[in-house]
Amino acid sequence: MAEGFSLKDELFNATTLGDLAAEYSAALSFFDGEAFHAEVVAGLEGRELMERLEWIADCVEARLSPAFPEMADQLEAAMPAPLDPGLRDDDFGRFIHAVPGILAVRHGLEAHRERALDLLYAATQRFSVEFYIRPFLNRWPEETMARLEAWAGDANYHVRRLVSEGTRPKLPWAKKIDLQPGEALPLLDRLHGDATRYVTRSVANHMNDIAKVDAEAVVARLEAWREAGVQDGKELDWMTRHALRTLIKDGHPGALALLGYRPDAAVEVELRLADGPVRIGEALEFTCTVNSAKSEPVLVDYILHFHRPNGKTGRKVFKLKQGKTPMTVTKAHKLKGNATTFQLHEGPHRIEVQVNGRVVTGADFDLIS
Repeated sequence: MAEGFSLKDELFNATTLGDLAAEYSAALSFFDGEAFHAEVVAGLEGRELMERLEWIADCVEARLSPAFPEMADQLEAAMPAPLDPGLRDDDFGRFIHAVPGILAVRHGLEAHRERALDLLYAATQRFSVEFYIRPFLNRWPEETMARLEAWAGDANYHVRRLVSEGTRPKLPWAKKIDLQPGEALPLLDRLHGDATRYVTRSVANHMNDIAKVDAEAVVARLEAWREAGVQDGKELDWMTRHALRTLIKDGHPGALALLGYRPDAAVEVELRLADGPVRIGEALEFTCTVNSAKSEPVLVDYILHFHRPNGKTGRKVFKLKQGKTPMTVTKAHKLKGNATTFQLHEGPHRIEVQVNGRVVTGADFDLIS
């Protein structure tokens, strides 16, 4: 990302909000696009990304009917054309089109549930509204789940994706939902055979969320999907790898076996580190050789244990290589000194090699500044 890049300024600026003003003024004769644009742009400064979304919704709301059913009609009238149904992936939509979702929650959650859900159905075909379905799942779980069950068979893949994405237990940035992690599995049973990668990626991410709290349920469900044969074999293999990524890093035996890796594979591993300490900002250079008496499918990771001044140790798993033995891999892992999410400290560190979920060997090294 370029230095000085601002996502909030990229998404919400005079140009993008000019587009939004034009959409509303073209659809609604009473909507003063110029006044809206002047007000909303002037209020961007000092607001972060999500605060800007709320501010934009404030400015739109002030110009619409205070009665929610009529407001919802006006919001739908101003929506752009649905996202291209011919695309198959990564067609998330524009953040400026989150306004109907925000207002559906503000004004429809309590007194106008059905109309608000209709509005979300229309809105998600322009911008993904998984954040805004979640308050409805918490307030009206049975009624909202009934909608999602119907939407799981919808012709529009954005609607189908909402069913999976909106019910994810650990959706990033999103409001927590009260559903138990496995409650949406029957919906995923229907969606896992979807022909669109945008949907199947969401299903796999949802399964990875569940795996963090109920690993056995995920492994069992993936086995059942394999036996059912509904999804294309290659796509299901991709989904399975993506769904199990956390369990694989944790060395879960059932997850590894499902991917064809034997946790008890008889392997010999040689780990060689470059001589001397490693300086913060430079790279830890190492070579790893994996051998076995007969060729074995192996998934090789390396684990870094980071020194902390408080005496505790940080731990992070990284992928190295997957394939069959014998194999030799050379790697230079940059130990950045200016990372924003992870601070390095001088002192004793350790690297370990994990093969098919089992730590086989390791070596110590010193990190200096």
